[in-house]
Amino acid sequence: MKEEIIRDIIIDQNNYPKKEFIEREQIKEIIKAKDTPFIKIISGVRRSGKSTILKQLKEKFSGVYINFDDERFVSFNIEDFQKLYELSIELFKKNNLFYFDEIQNISGWERFVRRISESGENVFVTGSNATMLSKELGTHLTGRYLMFNLYPFSFREYLDFNKIKISKLTTKEKVKIKEQFSNYLIDGGLPEYLITKNKDYLRTLYESILYRDVMARYNLNNEKVLKELIYLVANNLSKEISFNSIKKTLGVGSATTISDYFSYFENTYLLFLLPRYKYSLKTQIQSNKKLYLIDNALAKQLGFNFSENNGKLLENQVFLELKRKGYELFYFQEKNECDFLIREKNKIINAIQVCYELNSNNKNREINGLIEVMNEFKLNEGTIITLNQEETIKEEKLTIKIIPAWKWFLN
Repeated sequence: MKEEIIRDIIIDQNNYPKKEFIEREQIKEIIKAKDTPFIKIISGVRRSGKSTILKQLKEKFSGVYINFDDERFVSFNIEDFQKLYELSIELFKKNNLFYFDEIQNISGWERFVRRISESGENVFVTGSNATMLSKELGTHLTGRYLMFNLYPFSFREYLDFNKIKISKLTTKEKVKIKEQFSNYLIDGGLPEYLITKNKDYLRTLYESILYRDVMARYNLNNEKVLKELIYLVANNLSKEISFNSIKKTLGVGSATTISDYFSYFENTYLLFLLPRYKYSLKTQIQSNKKLYLIDNALAKQLGFNFSENNGKLLENQVFLELKRKGYELFYFQEKNECDFLIREKNKIINAIQVCYELNSNNKNREINGLIEVMNEFKLNEGTIITLNQEETIKEEKLTIKIIPAWKWFLN
């Protein structure tokens, strides 16, 4: 690229209009890591707020912000990194902070980032494809980076966005927070969508992921099958799936191909596959998986039927909150079922059921699923998350806490 074009881009991108941003919960953790010698990598689905975090850091600590998703970088390649670096130093003379947004768009980026980091520069990087965090990082940056996974707004962040403060939780405040949580189940947590509520925004986001992060990156041309796969995912939220059955449904020749497609979409953080807990790793890999999506509003846009599936929405949101907290998750299915097992250091430490409303038709099933898991893994306590119900149940030496979702999310 011509030097003057790179210069213009740097100047333009660092003169962006100032905005009032919601402070993300993770930013404190990222700031703590600021002065470590590691490359700080913030990863997550497109439009989850990664660019905003970089701009917040730039406002707080100064530095140079470069967004490689800018179409003017279309002819930029690895040889241009040095020009960009030298121009940044020239334009921002006292700077040693660099914020590189969507840098995975440039092949060979990791070598450049490693070089300037080792020379003493403080580097923050974002990316919306997990392959950036596997092959490239594993090959060239092993032991040299810290990872921060960013998800759409948590419920606390959603309340901040709507300018609702949590204080002593009076009866009036509880009513307001319950109403907000019901909205949160439908609205999801994608920051820009919450501003506009424009469904076309969700469509363009999905198309960016499909065409740019999957089809272009993996050189695929079977658009129809990929779209049908995502439609199937959106309509089977929180359900078990089998690669073999999907292969037959979509008319694809191999279950391995279906597995590959899922891994491509998982790499974009659009969807997640939850494994079944098995003591045998081989059996666990071969078992059916459960499906979850990155955002409830996006699930609706992709084909999910909201009117009869509030329980699925709640389970999806609970799954995302557990992922946001960094837990290693499984589901359990033997005689009975349990939605989520949390494992820490190869030990199951918690069990959670999600049920929109406990009633005479499902209460025994939900409780029995928890009791089986608690006995299996020697847990004294289990949790059932509902929309609004609250109760504590004692079964011999076991305690089951039924807790309203809004309260669980705030805790």
